[in-house]
Amino acid sequence: MMFLYLIGLIVAISCLVLIDYRYTLAFFYDRRRTIMTLMTAIGLFVIWDILGINLGIFFHGGSSFSLPFRLLPEFPIEELFFLLLLTYVTLIVYRFIEQKGGKS
Repeated sequence: MMFLYLIGLIVAISCLVLIDYRYTLAFFYDRRRTIMTLMTAIGLFVIWDILGINLGIFFHGGSSFSLPFRLLPEFPIEELFFLLLLTYVTLIVYRFIEQKGGKS
């Protein structure tokens, strides 16, 4: 039961990879730029999360669907996968709109 959230995130990221592959939007369009964009955005979100944790704004809450392991106190491993999902879907949507806007 505790792996469900991580499995769901991995399935969703895998579906994004398929969409990216099909429409050549991000990773399959420019691999280097996509990696740099995702790493920069994820890095900023990790800093944001750490600041929120230190200020007492963010906390894990102890769901039975997540793993009991933490990278830092109140910072679950799944958070990195969620941040990847969040930034990757944003990049794909942006690139899709940019592609479709250019073909009008």
